[in-house]
Amino acid sequence: MKNVQIPYELFLLLLRYHLMDETDGEEQIRRGLERKLDFMVRRELYSKSKTAPTAEERENARQKYLDKRGIPDSFRW
Repeated sequence: MKNVQIPYELFLLLLRYHLMDETDGEEQIRRGLERKLDFMVRRELYSKSKTAPTAEERENARQKYLDKRGIPDSFRW
């Protein structure tokens, strides 16, 4: 099982939300978790682009990674 690190502020918001029933930070929690998920997806695609067993899979992962990063087609090689 993998561990995931989140910012301290997000952790405190999650604690307050779940343990103290403070709902005023819902939007911040949502944005923070979405941001973390985006980072994790990009990291997974980057890793796959370097370690996939076939060149075709590596290239597909590389293209998906560049798409997620928002790199324009004209800037790619």
